[in-house]
Amino acid sequence: MLRSLLISFFVLMSLVAHVAAQAPAGWQVRVDRSQNASDPDNVPDLKVMTMGKGFHVTGGPAGVFWNPANRASGNYTVKATFNLMKPSGHTNYYGLIVGGQALEGAAQKYIYFLVAQDGTYLIKLRNGEKVEDIQGDTPHAAIRKPGADGKSTNNLEVRVGANIQYVVNGTVVHTTPKSGLTAGTDGFAGVRVNHVLDVHVDAFEVQRQ
Repeated sequence: MLRSLLISFFVLMSLVAHVAAQAPAGWQVRVDRSQNASDPDNVPDLKVMTMGKGFHVTGGPAGVFWNPANRASGNYTVKATFNLMKPSGHTNYYGLIVGGQALEGAAQKYIYFLVAQDGTYLIKLRNGEKVEDIQGDTPHAAIRKPGADGKSTNNLEVRVGANIQYVVNGTVVHTTPKSGLTAGTDGFAGVRVNHVLDVHVDAFEVQRQ
């Protein structure tokens, strides 16, 4: 039993530490665990590089990126600019997380608001290994798709007040009540980038009220 627990602990820590050394100063990385041999999350070569005032994520499995200094409670806004450098071979999502709790452990919780190259967004709640839809993949004209050069830039915000507003390029695309969620909005704010993507994240900011 003890041996099994120790193995589980070291596997879990490897998910956090595998690429942490490459992340920007102060930032931590949690890599998703592959559930299936055919799941692209089992690709090992996730790369994270500090570039300018932001960071660049390429290839590999899906991951969550956060700095423990970016903890917010009450009313606040989280925002960042996401530059998709080239489309992936299939639809994959990237964007913001809020309400992060125990992100390095098996009991991780967070809400995530992501967009994709096909002009859709989604909002989900992760609780451990369980994922619950708040809003399934939904198209919206505010989301910029890749141009002729394969690139696109989208400014995302999550505004937490009496309600939670999810914003793309200045347009509120969805609103949900703050109350009634199975996970709260107090916690770490950060970024999620799904597998096999090439994304530059810039101007990440937490505005506390």
